[in-house]
Amino acid sequence: MKLYKILVVNIGSTSTKLAYYEDKECKLKTTLEHPVHELAAFDDMMDQDHYRRAAIEAFLKDKGIQVSELDAISCRGGHSKPLEGGVYRINETMLAQQASGLYGRHPADIGTKIAYQMAAENKLLAVVVDPPVTDEFTAVARLSGHPELPRQSRFQALSHRATGKRYARDNGRKYEELNLVIAHMGGGITVAVHRQGKMIDATNGIDGEGPFSTNRTGGLPVGALVDLCFSGRYSYKKVQKMINGEGGLTAYLKENDVRTIEVKAATDDYYALCLEAMIYQTCKEIGAMATVLAGKVDAIVITGGIAHSQKIMAKIKERVGFIAPITLYPGENEMDALALGALEAIRGNEPIKSL
Repeated sequence: MKLYKILVVNIGSTSTKLAYYEDKECKLKTTLEHPVHELAAFDDMMDQDHYRRAAIEAFLKDKGIQVSELDAISCRGGHSKPLEGGVYRINETMLAQQASGLYGRHPADIGTKIAYQMAAENKLLAVVVDPPVTDEFTAVARLSGHPELPRQSRFQALSHRATGKRYARDNGRKYEELNLVIAHMGGGITVAVHRQGKMIDATNGIDGEGPFSTNRTGGLPVGALVDLCFSGRYSYKKVQKMINGEGGLTAYLKENDVRTIEVKAATDDYYALCLEAMIYQTCKEIGAMATVLAGKVDAIVITGGIAHSQKIMAKIKERVGFIAPITLYPGENEMDALALGALEAIRGNEPIKSL
């Protein structure tokens, strides 16, 4: 059987994560850090593609990896129109839609530009897997309470789907036959319903739904938020930052490292209260999502960096363990998910979709 070679690219605001896979095995992984003063030279982050590509190619050359010998480049990103989940070929339509900014902007989209360019020059496959605009919500899940404010599918779709599929593989089941409630607990916390292969409802962890996390507010009292917005005390940008970036544990404790907070919580009642509130809200959301499945939940699955904490996981099990068995997959799995998605597409086990 042919050994497929895949490069995974995951670009963040000041870093570029790279991984090289041969089939499912990660042979090399690194994070390239980019000095802030160098990035400041670009007025628009999407203009960083040549700069970032040069760094990627320099690293690959240093490690003796020939781009022309790759079979695929798999990226995080692709802010196009809302799409059903899956593996999507990066094409000019996708690039045009993400360039419009109508569907969100993220540094990861620089990666799709780079992948498209490199793939075109070397006759490779370039794809995104379960892009951030993945939307499989049911009609009833979209209603918020006002027609001008529909609920949107905005959560860590890549991590969620990969975790669901991993659980299925580990238990000898098909993802498409399972009902799961999955919680991703990292910088943001999102909880989603996976019903027989579709993510039919989820908390919007970016714009303020669900539990608060290390730096995001989650859902807020609407009336109080409206009053705050019109108080004249804060600008639009400041309020947005309060919701995503300076909310949650950061707002309460001026600290966003859960490991540090856990240590301080052992002797500080306020730290303990704030940490308990985050756990409490997460459990409430897991319980709420279980009702979407009418209680027919095969498993509750938790992933993300916070899942490493035995104390936090024990408290979650205590509150929601009665709903269904709980399985933990600590840590981030985005790079593996991107590689596996591309591999399954190359092998013909997943369809390669196009806009």
